[in-house]
Amino acid sequence: MNDARAVHRYHDGTKHHFTRFARSLGYLDWASQPNPFRAFDGAPQTSLVADRSVIADVLRYSLGLSAWKQIGRSRWSLRVNPSSGNLHPTEAYVVVGGRDGQVSHYAPDRHALERRCAFDAPDWCQSDAGSPAFLVALTSIHWREAWKYGERAFRYCQHDLGHAIGAVRIAASVHALQARVLPDWSHEDLCALTGIDRDDDYVDAEREEPGCVLLIGEGSEIVDREHLIARIRRGQWTGRASQLSEDHVQWTIIDEVAAATRFHPSDPSHPSHPSYSALPALPAPAYPSRLLLKRRSAVALDGVSATSSDRFFQILARTVPSAAPPWDALWWDARIHLALFVHRVDGFEPGLYLLVRHESALDRLRQACGRDFLWSRAHHALPLFLLARGDCRALARRLSCDQDIAADGFFSLGMIADFDAALAAFGDAFYRHLFWECGVVGQVLYLEAEAAGARGTGIGCFYDDPVHDVLGLRDHAFQSLYHFTIGIPVEDTRLTTEPGYEWEKGPRAESRSRSG
Repeated sequence: MNDARAVHRYHDGTKHHFTRFARSLGYLDWASQPNPFRAFDGAPQTSLVADRSVIADVLRYSLGLSAWKQIGRSRWSLRVNPSSGNLHPTEAYVVVGGRDGQVSHYAPDRHALERRCAFDAPDWCQSDAGSPAFLVALTSIHWREAWKYGERAFRYCQHDLGHAIGAVRIAASVHALQARVLPDWSHEDLCALTGIDRDDDYVDAEREEPGCVLLIGEGSEIVDREHLIARIRRGQWTGRASQLSEDHVQWTIIDEVAAATRFHPSDPSHPSHPSYSALPALPAPAYPSRLLLKRRSAVALDGVSATSSDRFFQILARTVPSAAPPWDALWWDARIHLALFVHRVDGFEPGLYLLVRHESALDRLRQACGRDFLWSRAHHALPLFLLARGDCRALARRLSCDQDIAADGFFSLGMIADFDAALAAFGDAFYRHLFWECGVVGQVLYLEAEAAGARGTGIGCFYDDPVHDVLGLRDHAFQSLYHFTIGIPVEDTRLTTEPGYEWEKGPRAESRSRSG
């Protein structure tokens, strides 16, 4: 059974305060820095470089490398999906059924699939669709984040899973395909599907924690989970996981919250059809593949540029759930709301605002915010409310761990979770989902910023309870889980940039590019 106290104990124990941060080493032990790429020694490899398949493209435009950066002798890769500290704890597995069924690990450094299991399951998926469906399963290596961030790392791993969910859904939409998180796959199911429960394959290697699985297809597919897993268990497995670091620091509180938030077969099933609010329909986000590869995290913003109110409202509108990608990948109603610190939006008053992403939460939010706020409607269609007028740049900076980037953009925001009500409705396993939703919101904000000629960045470091104090929030009814900012970036001219892969250099790259 899950332990609700473990969730609150972890969440409260990993908050940042003005007087102290959540526990970590407090320095970077470069000798134990994890390898950003996992490999499975002995697993047959299939290169996707010359592969024009849907699978190759979905992986390329969601989880592949977007660029290499270099300054002096230091060189590092960036990926299409963002990650806290560029540490990338998320691993991905592709499952294709049929008589030549395979479970493969995606190796983004090589844009290749490493075959972990060969199995026979011709009837694993029932569908009226003409093209075959496939699964993408996501796992986390907690150590990759804990190496730098200590006990708060579990939060960041879940953020990154959310970013990956959003990235996979949007990449699938480039091919007019659906992608949705399957709600009823338990911890045990995911372990069996990906083989991460095979002890002999992880000798001396860091273990992986199951996250979720997405079904990608034309929308009508139904997976026979039990049949598929049974066939995979009897399949032929190959490969051993590589070790990422020789030395490790154990953060037991991460193990505890991971155990407390796993979804088990005995837990209540989840609903699979969220109800969207009655906002004016927006066209599906048209993010071309070239834009997906351009996404970057801003390091600094110029502190002077403004955006138009029309662009600002469009960005906010894209974060409100609808039946369009990436929101149709999620099975639950919106549980994350946005506290906005508006700094520089032409024709729009600076101040503190709240975007209520699901109308059912409005009354409870008004009751929970124990301040004498205005609650003035700030847009004719969007559920956007002005709470307080005034320059809030210093406040935004202070709350986001005194980082200038929170004050130097057009606006910044805190993602406020409908915390206790969500856990009461769906169980402790939903703690992860709250962060996943934050990550999907963040993915949309990243891409909308790029589309606007600006840049965004997620902010994982913020002072938790001081954010709640500003809004007048008490207890655990609503909790701040993630911050974000958007503005015009200040580029570091010392850095050089190269494409993510050698084969993308030169004329050949143009022939492979898709407009989306």
